Amino acid sequence: MTQEPEVWILRLGHRVFRDKRITTHLALVGRAFGASGIYIEGDADPKIKEKVDEINKTWGGEFTVNFVSNWINFVKKWKKEEGTVVHLTMYGLPFEDVINLIKDEKKKVLVIVGGKKVPRVAYEVADYNLAVTNQPHSEVAAIALFLDRYFEGKEPLHKNPKIKIVPTPRGKFVISRTL
Repeated sequence: MTQEPEVWILRLGHRVFRDKRITTHLALVGRAFGASGIYIEGDADPKIKEKVDEINKTWGGEFTVNFVSNWINFVKKWKKEEGTVVHLTMYGLPFEDVINLIKDEKKKVLVIVGGKKVPRVAYEVADYNLAVTNQPHSEVAAIALFLDRYFEGKEPLHKNPKIKIVPTPRGKFVISRTL
């Protein structure tokens, strides 16, 4: 089985007073759906990193949280050294029409999502501006749909979990180990 290139998230415009839950949810959804990590631009918020690190310890995995101050320079460097830049929006091309082209490039992917109004330069610097829908929507929903389609619905294997859910038709079955 061929491993897909890494997908990373760039969250623009994080504001601690307003966005801590949504940015945390963006990181958790990204982690659950196979992204390698998230870069957060805006207010540095160590509590998000602490929360995700705790989830990794309990549920396994190595999803990382990083903070960037100059996101435009970061994106330009990514394009030059790492791979493809995708901007999820409601104004771009339908993502399901383009996602296989992105996968065929076999490059690392940086997915830009915004919170507050996304600056026009994001549309210009991205290799692809993709619409999850042409309706207002949540960046959390957008990243979930993009990652689900990119990884073809496969759940990632998170290494060294302390807790593991065993699928059952009813009820809850959890395997827990202590270290």
